[in-house]
Amino acid sequence: MRAPDHEVAIIGAGLGGIGAAIALRRAGIEDFVILERAADIGGTWRDNTYPGLTVDIPAQAYQFSFQLKPDWSHTYARGREVKAYIDECADRWDVRRHVRLEAEVLSRTWDEDSHLWRLELPSRQELTTRFVISAIGAFVNPKPAGIEGLNEYRGDVLHSAAWDDSVELRGRRAAIIGTGASALQIIPILARKAAHLDVYQRTPIWVGPKLDFPVPRPLQRLYARQPALQDRVRRAMARVVEAGLVGLVVHHDELGWITRSAGWLARNVWYPSQVRDPDLRRRLIPSYEIGCKRPSVSNTYLRAFNRPNVELICEPIERLTAHGVRTADGQEREVDVLILATGFRMATDPENYRSNPVRGRGGFDLASFYADAHVRSYESVSMPGLPNHFMIFGPYGWTGGTWHQLVETASQHIVRVIGEARRRRATAVEVSEEATERWTSFAVARLRRSLWHTGSCATSNSYYFDHHGDTPFLRPTSSRQAWRAARTFPLDDYRFETLEADRPLLASPTVRQTS
Repeated sequence: MRAPDHEVAIIGAGLGGIGAAIALRRAGIEDFVILERAADIGGTWRDNTYPGLTVDIPAQAYQFSFQLKPDWSHTYARGREVKAYIDECADRWDVRRHVRLEAEVLSRTWDEDSHLWRLELPSRQELTTRFVISAIGAFVNPKPAGIEGLNEYRGDVLHSAAWDDSVELRGRRAAIIGTGASALQIIPILARKAAHLDVYQRTPIWVGPKLDFPVPRPLQRLYARQPALQDRVRRAMARVVEAGLVGLVVHHDELGWITRSAGWLARNVWYPSQVRDPDLRRRLIPSYEIGCKRPSVSNTYLRAFNRPNVELICEPIERLTAHGVRTADGQEREVDVLILATGFRMATDPENYRSNPVRGRGGFDLASFYADAHVRSYESVSMPGLPNHFMIFGPYGWTGGTWHQLVETASQHIVRVIGEARRRRATAVEVSEEATERWTSFAVARLRRSLWHTGSCATSNSYYFDHHGDTPFLRPTSSRQAWRAARTFPLDDYRFETLEADRPLLASPTVRQTS
C-alpha cells in the first residue's frame, strides 16, 4: 500500500498553523506540509490592514513563550508588527519551506481503506496525509452582510478584512455598518477623513479606556538582554488578561459583582466623560452585562461621536439603494463609500464546511453535525467520527487570555497523540465517545454557571452563543489546568488501530516532548 504524501498536513498558515508547525519541528516531526489558501502567510494579520489596526490585548501577552519579541513599539501592538512577528517565527523555526501557498483545501475526505485523509486542492489536485491539523482560526470567513440591495449599490464598497487603500475617503460621505472590534478601530480615523460619517449600529459594545503607550527603548533593550525578565512580564500580563476575559466569565456565579460594578462605573463615569450628549450616550451604552459580548478598549471611539460630521444610526437597515442606505423608517442617506464591518463566521458555523466539506468515518459530515447537533469535543482538539484529525481551536476551545496560549496547549495535545500513534505503529487514532461525552458534559455543566447563562445577556447578540443557544467558545478552566491536561490526559481516551499492510511504512523515530 502506498504511503501518504505527508505524515501531517496543517490547514492554515496563520498564528495557529505556524505555531503547530513549530511544535511538530520541536518534537522531531519533519514530514509535514502547511496548506495556505492565500498568497502569503499570516492569516488574520495578513488579511486585515484597515487603518488603526492594533491588537486589543497588551503585546507582552500576545506572543509565544518560545519566541519573545523585546521590541514591541507600543503597549498594544500594531497590526503590521504582528504580521512581521509571524514572519519572524516562520523564518527562525524554518517552517516556511513547508508552506504551500494558494493551496486552499477544498475538501477533506477520510479514506477508511487506507487510513489516510484525501485533501482536494485547486486544479483538481489531490494530496494525501496520515494526520490533519485544522488551524483555520476562530473566525474563518467574513460573514455575508445579508443586506438587500447590496448588488445595486453603485458606490465604493470596502470590507474590514479586505481593505483597499486606493479608495479615497477624504472629503466623501462614508457609512460603516457594524460596531464590533474592527469597526471601533476604523471609525475614529474615518471620522477625521470623511466629510460625513454614518455609523449603523445594531448592538452597542462596551468600550473601556486603552492604556496604550510607546515602549521606551531602554526597556526594549533590557528585554533583549534579559529574556527571563520579559517572560515573567509575559506570564503576568497573560494572567491579568485571562482573569478579565475568562475568569470573570467562568466564575460569574461568585464574581458577578465585579462585572456589575464595572458596568456601573462605565455607565456613570467613563461614558459621560467621553460622550457629551445624553441621548447619544444612552444609545451607545449596552443594556447587557459586561462580558456577554467581548468588550474592547479605545480612547478615541466614543469621542468620535462628539464630532458634528458623525451620526449614529440605530434604526434597522431596510435595504441599500443605488446611492445610499434606506432605513426602516423610510429615510434614505446618500453614501459615497460603504464599509462593511459585519463580522466573521465562527469555527463552528456549519456554512464554513458546506463550501469546504469535511467527511469523516462512517458518513460523518462536519457541516451536518454542526448544523443539527449540539457541538462537542474532547479537550477542544478532537471529536469522534474524524480519525487522525485535530483542531487547534475546536468546541469549548478558547484557553487562557491569548491565542498563543491556546495554540501552544492544543499543539502539545496533538503532538502527544501523534507520538503515541508512532510508538504503537498505529495508522488510525480516534477519540472515544466516552471520553468526548465526559469532557463535553464537564464543559457544558461548568458554563451553565457562567456569565453567559446567569448574567443579563439577552440583548447582546453575541457570537459566544451558537444557533443552538450553547456557548462553545470558551474552555471553562484556567490556562494552567489546560496545559496540565494537554500533558497528562489519558492516551487510552483514544483508540489506536493499525493497517497491517502499513507496518513497514511507520518505523518512525521517537517524538520529543516539548516543555
